[in-house]
Amino acid sequence: MLERFTQILVNIDNVVWGVPLIVLIMGTGIFLTIRLGVLQFRHLGMALKFMVKNEENGIGEVSSFGALCTALAATIGTGNIVGVATAVVTGGPGALFWMILAACFGMATKYSEGLLAVKYRTLDSNTGHSLGGPFYYIEKGMGRKWVWLAKAFATFGVGAGLLGIGTITQVNGIASAVKQVFDPNNEMMVSMLGNSYSVATIAAAIVVSVAAALVIIGGIQRISSVSTIIVPFMAVAYVAICVTILIYNVAAIPSAIQEVFAGAFGLRAAAGGALGAMMVAMQKGVARGIFSNEAGLGSAPIAAAAAQTNEPARQGLVSMTGTFIDTIVICTMTGLTIMVTGSWDIGLEGVAVTSNAFSTGLPWNPQIGSFILMMCLIFFAFTTILGWDYYSERCLEYLTGGNKNILTGYRWLYIVAVLIGPFLTLEAVWTLADILNGLMAIPNLIALIALNGVIVAETKSYFKRNHQLAME
Repeated sequence: MLERFTQILVNIDNVVWGVPLIVLIMGTGIFLTIRLGVLQFRHLGMALKFMVKNEENGIGEVSSFGALCTALAATIGTGNIVGVATAVVTGGPGALFWMILAACFGMATKYSEGLLAVKYRTLDSNTGHSLGGPFYYIEKGMGRKWVWLAKAFATFGVGAGLLGIGTITQVNGIASAVKQVFDPNNEMMVSMLGNSYSVATIAAAIVVSVAAALVIIGGIQRISSVSTIIVPFMAVAYVAICVTILIYNVAAIPSAIQEVFAGAFGLRAAAGGALGAMMVAMQKGVARGIFSNEAGLGSAPIAAAAAQTNEPARQGLVSMTGTFIDTIVICTMTGLTIMVTGSWDIGLEGVAVTSNAFSTGLPWNPQIGSFILMMCLIFFAFTTILGWDYYSERCLEYLTGGNKNILTGYRWLYIVAVLIGPFLTLEAVWTLADILNGLMAIPNLIALIALNGVIVAETKSYFKRNHQLAME
């Protein structure tokens, strides 16, 4: 029964994440890159500067850096560790190339999302929230006749938060990593709900659920406060460890890079199979890339709308640094460590792939490497749980008109989903998350294309004013 359900999900996933959606995601990124004059490369330095320099007298709930950290909290998660591993194992090394390329164009997409989020946000008089995101820039930017599309996005957003990217996949990754360290040989098993589970898995589910509840009940301010502390620390620490692995295995880097490029274009495939191998690598790379950095998904602009800023374009620049940090830096580091240690081609899956890379790639006891990865994954996934609670709550708030009773009930339901996440099958969980991500992306990408003229006009106005101020 479960296998049949999983196969149904796989069939749906293949349709949702088929060639049309990949073309739509990549095409939107390329289109916006051209329309904005490759802004993501020309102004990356300015964006990184704005990332840590908050705007004075800006209107909003949290600082621009706080909004970015909330967005990064949601994006830097199991996708950077488990998702990259899954992409490389199932799509081959070439998936990493397509993941990075999609992120380069995705920076223009993320810029546009952040800009529109601030331009069309609204201050809710009942809740006091700065509300914004795709549902508002669809409704206010495209017109009332497109409200159905805004509601479709919000509905998919609630589903993605509750059943996919926000809860189950994240806590599943945490529990798997904890079990890998504390009970790798299944020596501490107990029977529950007709199945056997490790005590380590059960303990991880309980601890993460309680910790998440303590933060989630506090709302955006508490989520932002926790994120601004954890996110910078965990990102720097993780990259430093990956760099250590790469330095220790420096001789294997050239061949790893060669494998990535060969796999990206199916050059290793048998005669006649190059196009098929290339399409698989592209599909897995783009799908896991958007799962990780969420460019085009429409989630990050929900956090961007809460930023204390008066300039939509400025927040757009800050928002696009999230994709740069998440995928071009962190996912690339993960992919290369998996490649140089050969962990992608030895029959492992999920977190075990990256765990093996950390265990064998570092010049010390393998158990230390597994423990370090476990801690990184716990922090990454935990902050993603927090960020996606905020996203999905705002989607639900839009759908229900801010009904406080429904929102309170949803918070507890979200926490329950975190609690049961480790006891669901990994393949079904990731597949469901992919489906919901794809369904979220479609309304958002339609809006970005429809509002591209607004994006360009707002961008030109900002840089014209910014240049004039610099000249004065």
